[in-house]
Amino acid sequence: MTKLRWGIKTAPQHTTYEAMLRVWKEADEHPAFEHAWLFDHFAPIQGDLDGPCYEGWTLLSALAAQTSRLRLGIMVTGNTYRHPAVLAHMAATLDVISGGRLDFGIGAGWNEYEHESMGIPLYKPGERIRRLGEACEIIKRLFTQHLTDFDGRYYQLKQARCEPKPVQKPHPPFVIGGGGEQLTLRVAARYADIWNSTGGDVETFRHKVQVLHEHCAAVGRDPSEIELSVQLRVNYDDLQATTEAVRAFVEAGATHLVLMLTYPYPEGIVARLADEVVSQCS
Repeated sequence: MTKLRWGIKTAPQHTTYEAMLRVWKEADEHPAFEHAWLFDHFAPIQGDLDGPCYEGWTLLSALAAQTSRLRLGIMVTGNTYRHPAVLAHMAATLDVISGGRLDFGIGAGWNEYEHESMGIPLYKPGERIRRLGEACEIIKRLFTQHLTDFDGRYYQLKQARCEPKPVQKPHPPFVIGGGGEQLTLRVAARYADIWNSTGGDVETFRHKVQVLHEHCAAVGRDPSEIELSVQLRVNYDDLQATTEAVRAFVEAGATHLVLMLTYPYPEGIVARLADEVVSQCS
């Protein structure tokens, strides 16, 4: 049986730093879990818009410094929020801080309120995804080359540096989130080490995987090189239902499994998930 890799996600909305830190430390100490995630938003995307929402990369740096084993990342960074060369420096720094534990998550960006409220351009979908493709190429080069020149449609670099380089060689794994069949999955086929499905039922997931594999064939990529990832919300009142939902995606080919926790996090939830979900699916 293919090895399953389990993780948790604490979306940093309507929660506290102390609560997230407690859960991450518990997961860091539990061998059932290999990875942990935040999201990249500037206001809650569920519930009261006026509630607290922590900045993802800043928070991830703090959590990286207080954990020792978990792989960690943002599921996924919105490319539109930061110039890709700046983001490359952030990611390289975090990989150093964490001792080489970063999974580099990136997507095209989508949240209308955040862009409009902060005056950040939200381009048409096609342009956003083309920008994502250029961003992946730029970041990969900055991670691996001494000097980077890039003359793209949207971004231009001239003898750009990124030092220190990430600890991981040749670079941290790229995690690309999104399900657009014509453009996003083509970018994933070219650059992703992990592709994260952005929701939908199991049949939708199966279909997206098929499309991803078709794009892999078109670009000459072995589809087995791309790990298939899903995020599933944990039902604290019915962990058996969570297990059944996870199992259906595992049967459809998912091996990178992210259990999404909502605040308040029940006492001992990490150990319970290991005992009542992970053990039932592995």
